[in-house]
Amino acid sequence: MNNVTTAALGATHDMSVLGLFMMADWVVKTVMIGLLLASIIVWAIAFDKYGQLRRAKRDADTFEDEFWKGGSVDELYKRHGEAPTHPLAAVFSAGMGEWRRSTEAGTSPFLVVGTKERVERAMSVTIQREMERIEKRMTFLASTGSAAPFVGLFGTVWGIMNSFTAIAGMQSTNLAVVAPGIAEALLATAIGLVAAIPAVILYNSLSSESAKFAGRLEGFAAEFGAILARQTEAAAQAPRAAAE
Repeated sequence: MNNVTTAALGATHDMSVLGLFMMADWVVKTVMIGLLLASIIVWAIAFDKYGQLRRAKRDADTFEDEFWKGGSVDELYKRHGEAPTHPLAAVFSAGMGEWRRSTEAGTSPFLVVGTKERVERAMSVTIQREMERIEKRMTFLASTGSAAPFVGLFGTVWGIMNSFTAIAGMQSTNLAVVAPGIAEALLATAIGLVAAIPAVILYNSLSSESAKFAGRLEGFAAEFGAILARQTEAAAQAPRAAAE
């Protein structure tokens, strides 16, 4: 008779995902809600970062097309450098601005000691600052990817503990009694994996894209620094050629 009763009770359990959530202990519910919120935030950050990188690449393409047309860098600085709106323009602005300040420090750029080093340092610092801005909040993805499975496992352990307590109280090991509680507990682990797996994949993908863009900025900085260095050398040789 006892077995029949417990089986009937077990059959009344709603075994859908929503039903398991509603029947779960408040601690397990808190874990599930936290993991679901983390998953939503992960996707929001990922979409924002992909959009940010896409815009930065598009603006960089446009800027490089202008830069390599062979026009005046002073005119380009007036259009983009004084108020840069994207990372590549910011790198250009930092290098050009430092070069101009070095020019104003003496009668010509070559008279300023360490001009090349200061220009390179200014662009390097700007690259670092721009990449920090692009990679901001990406650590949340990495943290979610590593922590979410363990948080879900905590919810599972807590739920199974409650299930065994209920089994002891009902003095029955019938599967209909055991199954709902264990299913509720395992749902927490499943939600943890749902949050963790995309977070890891998205973090690795965004890190790769960010590293490629950082390499692009560094390549531009190296080329632009070489151009400024050649102009500096040309300015240094001009007085000597005139004297001869």
